[in-house]
Amino acid sequence: MKAATQGAGRGEAAMAEGAEARVREAGAGREGERRAALVTGSARGLGRTTGRYLLALGFDVAFDVRRREDVPEKPPEPWRPAPPGAPPEPGRAIVLTGDVSRPDEAAGLVRGALAAFGRLDVLVHAAGPFLKDRTPIAELDPDGWRQMIDANLDSAYYLLRAALPEMRRRRFGRVVLFAFAAADGAPAWPGRAAYAAAKSGLVSLARSLALEEAPHGVTVNVICPGDIVEPWKERPIRAARAVEDEGTPLGRPGTGEDVARAVAFLCEDDSDFVTGSLLQVTGGDVPWRRRRRAAGRG
Repeated sequence: MKAATQGAGRGEAAMAEGAEARVREAGAGREGERRAALVTGSARGLGRTTGRYLLALGFDVAFDVRRREDVPEKPPEPWRPAPPGAPPEPGRAIVLTGDVSRPDEAAGLVRGALAAFGRLDVLVHAAGPFLKDRTPIAELDPDGWRQMIDANLDSAYYLLRAALPEMRRRRFGRVVLFAFAAADGAPAWPGRAAYAAAKSGLVSLARSLALEEAPHGVTVNVICPGDIVEPWKERPIRAARAVEDEGTPLGRPGTGEDVARAVAFLCEDDSDFVTGSLLQVTGGDVPWRRRRRAAGRG
């Protein structure tokens, strides 16, 4: 029994060392080469926080902004405080401009990342507009419909078509798409049907693509953020723990760091067995709970 206990102790120590190594080398491939990521929708909000988090973990990161006037004077800084086990030197950051809803500009973002870093290992597609005003389908004009579908669904196809050949060539790729909580069930969302249809379609696309690309070493997953609102999209978890939020079962607001940590996990080399999955980052909340509360039904 003593020998067995000692062996178990060594096994636990080895597992701990392995976990630490995975965090420490998150931005580096198995050969020690630095991984490169393109993060769309990263001018602000969840996309920007995710890009900064990957940057701190050692990834080279291409940030995407849609309009030239949104280009910052200098590239975004790595996330602070640095994630546990982050390397001493963060990755390199560049800023690219392009509208992902346009096929040529989406492909141009991929070419820009490849030109800057010589490779593209990770695609995080966080871009996608949301209908702030509820508009029934009978009142939604064709331009409004097309905006939701083009920017939320078609854009993923344009980016993937440009990025997958490079990922296949290297036999490594991590694709992370963004949907919304409960999107896997294609739920009804009155007044926001176009957005819900686009994101639900994105889930189906991801699951199909996961099967198609698994033989090529490429994983495809979907992040489903909860109702994370300003100013929390670019705030750290530690700040949120000091604030009560009765809207989530966990009792605190969701933050951009919550989402970024989940994305970083999916981008690890050793996360290759996780593909075709939806990861809910909601604090236990789902959209129907908020709708019931708004209607006074608990």
